[in-house]
Amino acid sequence: MEHAIADTGWRGSHEGWLGAAYESLLESGVDSVKILPLSKRLNLSRTSFYWFFKDREELLDTLIARWRDKNTGGIIRQSEAYAESVAEAMLNVFDCWISKDLFDSPFEFAVRSWALQSTDILAEVQRADQARIDALCRMFMRFGYDEGPADVRARTTYLVQIGYISMQSREDLALRMKRIPEYIAIYTGQTPQQRELDRFFSRHGYRPD
Repeated sequence: MEHAIADTGWRGSHEGWLGAAYESLLESGVDSVKILPLSKRLNLSRTSFYWFFKDREELLDTLIARWRDKNTGGIIRQSEAYAESVAEAMLNVFDCWISKDLFDSPFEFAVRSWALQSTDILAEVQRADQARIDALCRMFMRFGYDEGPADVRARTTYLVQIGYISMQSREDLALRMKRIPEYIAIYTGQTPQQRELDRFFSRHGYRPD
């Protein structure tokens, strides 16, 4: 997705320009992602932008590609990760909601806000929603659920999380972790084993009281 550019001096770098665009998108929306404001943000000349991107549209396309790979890719990869039970498989997906390395919630909110202004981005978001739900449905079916129930459980799992993001809901880690076993039971119909929860808590550096 990213170009390998050797010169990262007075022109900046591909990653630098993209990072500035990402920060501007999150802070102020897509209308702020313009070449002149970004050049001022980076303290670089406007013309240096064109060493790395053909135009603003290419920059925006690259932002969307990054969002697609990070957030849609993250959910799909976690839904396909090895698990001994459907409860553990759901805990793998829940890793996305805890770790920004797997799923970037502020980026998700920013892109969904952008979709309110652009039919093209709205179509991207709708495709992403379907791909994510399909991946979760496949996960349930892998553990023996019929297609209909798998689809409903996948939608319930996904739409609740998107609701959290859209509402910009905030929970401290301890409260979120306390609620997770019940969420797993509701979404999957199975109560997670303590060893499954222990592995989940451990990889997020959480120790229950």
